[in-house]
Amino acid sequence: MTQHPLGPRLPGAYVAPGSASFADFLAGQAPELLPDRRTATTAASVGIEVPHGTTIVAATFDQGVVMAGDRRATMGNIIAQRDIEKVFPADEFSCVGIAGSAGFAVELVRLFQTELEHYEKIEGTPLSLDGKANRLSGLLRANLAMAMQGLAVLPLFAGFDLRRGYGRIFEYDVTGGRYEETAFHAVGSGSLFARGSLKKLFRQGLQESECVTATVQALYDAADDDSATGGPDLARRIFPIVAVVTAEGYRRMPDDDVAALADEVVAARMQRPDGPAAPLT
Repeated sequence: MTQHPLGPRLPGAYVAPGSASFADFLAGQAPELLPDRRTATTAASVGIEVPHGTTIVAATFDQGVVMAGDRRATMGNIIAQRDIEKVFPADEFSCVGIAGSAGFAVELVRLFQTELEHYEKIEGTPLSLDGKANRLSGLLRANLAMAMQGLAVLPLFAGFDLRRGYGRIFEYDVTGGRYEETAFHAVGSGSLFARGSLKKLFRQGLQESECVTATVQALYDAADDDSATGGPDLARRIFPIVAVVTAEGYRRMPDDDVAALADEVVAARMQRPDGPAAPLT
């Protein structure tokens, strides 16, 4: 057989028109690469602990939305990693934070990022924010069998809706159920305490700096009551990941800026350990 002058030809499926969903394409051509198609043994049945990511918080402000995550991953009662990253850009105008089985969650986020990029390349236009939220819901629904084996992923998705002109937040359950949250939300083991903190600190009309401060305060409160959530590590200079999404796109706050803010929060807690009080009016 004479070899093609430009090298081996790609299989026909790679050049033929098809679905704008990368996950659907992968399912047809290499299903073994999908996270939900991996063979898994129930972790509980063999006594295996896997690293878990914990608390993620998000809150809206007048110009967009802020998402922040602590840096701790736990494995049972052990700190598995102190500087894990749990907040990622999904595309130019959205971000996703992960809680649950850390390694599997990161893999799911990468697939989600590729899914959004693939759709935009095929269709020539990005998905709407609702469309992005629905795509993530579908990926989670496909992962249900793995979740039932103990490898659950609970993301928090947020972004700036270019059509509506404001930031929005979406949470999910393990079956892929999608629920929009107004104002603020949190997921992960410290979410109960983080939501309580945000309920105290959040108000309509927040500016970006105030919203960022509220999310860092919420993570501090979560770490104060939840052993799986990592607070600011002053000795190692490890601080939360903070992302801001506005009409100008996704932006990760510089580590030095987050460190300076965390130092201010910790210094204030020296005087008032329970944090700032909510105004009465």
